Amino acid sequence: MKTFFEKINGDKIIWTIVLMLAIFSFLPIYSASSNFGNGFIFSNLIKHVAIVFIGILIMYGTHLIPYKYFKGLSMICLPFMIVLLFFTSIQGNLIDGANASRWIKLPIIGLSFQPSSMATVVLMVYIARYLSKNYNKENSFTKTIIPLWLPIIFVVLLILPSNFSTAAMIFLMIITLIFIGGYPFKYLVGIGFSGIILFSIFFLTIKSYPDLIPNRIDTWTSRIENFTSSDNNENNYQILRAKSAIASGMIFGVGAGKSTMKNILPQSTSDFIYAIITEEYGTIGAFSILFLYLLLFFRIIIVSYKADSIFGQLLALAVGLPIIFQAFINMGVAVQLFPVTGQPLPLISTGGTSIWMTFLALGIVLSVSSNKKNNDEVSSNNPINVLSETA
Repeated sequence: MKTFFEKINGDKIIWTIVLMLAIFSFLPIYSASSNFGNGFIFSNLIKHVAIVFIGILIMYGTHLIPYKYFKGLSMICLPFMIVLLFFTSIQGNLIDGANASRWIKLPIIGLSFQPSSMATVVLMVYIARYLSKNYNKENSFTKTIIPLWLPIIFVVLLILPSNFSTAAMIFLMIITLIFIGGYPFKYLVGIGFSGIILFSIFFLTIKSYPDLIPNRIDTWTSRIENFTSSDNNENNYQILRAKSAIASGMIFGVGAGKSTMKNILPQSTSDFIYAIITEEYGTIGAFSILFLYLLLFFRIIIVSYKADSIFGQLLALAVGLPIIFQAFINMGVAVQLFPVTGQPLPLISTGGTSIWMTFLALGIVLSVSSNKKNNDEVSSNNPINVLSETA
């Protein structure tokens, strides 16, 4: 055990925050699991603990790998992920009668796997590699179509039909990273408008021919309509119960394990776990979780700032920012700032693939922090410096 701790490198604050969030997750998961019935409480908790333990091992193993090797790994893995996404999108799986084309079953071990989670990490690493390789070079749109934008288009379009929120989040994070990486802003504006036009065409096509490809467009439409509606009808069942849970928590909460809304709030262990946390631990608990994610965001920025290469700087942002963005979306949904998206709360919500990919991404950030500069002087080429100068 002593050898294990001696080999822990990287930003110790990130290690502390991640372990705090992961270990804390056992409490709300155990509490909210009563939603599945008494027989599933312990089994669901044990499953979550096992997944988190494996995730920590993934993070530990990843952070020992020098981050420069992720350049080559992204080149190898990206084509494989595109093929896997394509296979997943055409299989048309159903779970409880609902479209579940974002999942692929592993027949040998009987588990389900969500390729979009891994594809997100691989794609962001690939983009960081490309941007660092071409940093301070003149980038024309035509030169970047095949090496940069074509993989992005493939990944986003393959995820879009079955998981709009993930596709939208990926696209937004990509645009943010590419902007930080020094890509000409005039091209990004055009790409943004092109994305809106292509999505509009896709939306109208699927509306006209709903059986053309497996999709969840009716779910998106329903969620947006419920979000924009001013009526507190039963179509807003999840949001109404989440708001009731938050209101019940008040300042100090009703106490650990004493939530009442967990029994009637769907997805209480995943999409709406923040509402259960707020009910049981109150506003103090809710803001404590928010503070930890903000602190994690700050440390990711620091790791990027102190990285010893342009690739390291962009890599930390590429895999770290989506975690924070996803956390804010999940918490925003619980308080009705955003429509229901189905995005879990990183490191806390139940899951499998999503948890492991979060730990993988954090392991990459820790790998970057293990190779930081020996001094606090930041190169004039630092993307964060460039961003601040253009702001």
